[in-house]
Amino acid sequence: MPEVSNIIVWIILGGVSGWIASMIAGKDAKMGILANIIVGIIGAFIGGWVAGLLGLGPATGLNIWSFIVSVVGALILLWIIGMVSKR
Repeated sequence: MPEVSNIIVWIILGGVSGWIASMIAGKDAKMGILANIIVGIIGAFIGGWVAGLLGLGPATGLNIWSFIVSVVGALILLWIIGMVSKR
C-alpha cells in the first residue's frame, strides 16, 4: 500500500500537470481543481505508457521528466476526451 506522502505527491503533481495541460488545450475555464487532478493523474499513467512504448522510459518519481510525461499524457487524455465528446 502506498504511503500517504506518496499519495499527496501524486495529487499535487496530478493537479499541477492537469492544470497546465488544460491551459495548453484551452480548457482551463471549463475544468475545476478536481478535474485537473484526475486528468493529471490519469495523464501520468498514459504518458508513462506512451514514453515506455517510445523507449524513453516511464515517469519515476517527483522530477522534471515525470512532470513532462504527466503533462504530455494529460494532453493526450484531453485530446481523446475532446474527440469522443464531438461525436
